[in-house]
Amino acid sequence: MTLRLSLLLMLVSLLVAGIASTGLADGETLAFAVVTEAPKDKARISAKVSINDAVTDMKLLASETILNNLIWKKLEICHAMKLQGFKVAEGFQVVTVHVIDAGLLPMSLQSFAGDCLIKKAIEIAPLVD
Repeated sequence: MTLRLSLLLMLVSLLVAGIASTGLADGETLAFAVVTEAPKDKARISAKVSINDAVTDMKLLASETILNNLIWKKLEICHAMKLQGFKVAEGFQVVTVHVIDAGLLPMSLQSFAGDCLIKKAIEIAPLVD
């Protein structure tokens, strides 16, 4: 019984340590976004952004570090992202970016992402041939 208890305590401590290490820096905001237009200027990307389940159209502003990120260089319309950064007057200043599956987006963005992917499949994909 004590072996199980010690394993359980060890597992709980690892979970708590993992949760604590994923925290945001002071002032940073967690956001989710879906690219709404084909990116022309990689420094300013149009997207639907969800912050605390409130969805707005914003520009994602990339710093030099983010511009050099391979994920950012390959962004296309309908890509879903998990972002950390700061809300500023011009849009959302991105500090970190992770591309995610649209199913992992908050419910407030999932319908938009689904519609975007269907529209992309119907309008853009046939032009590839």
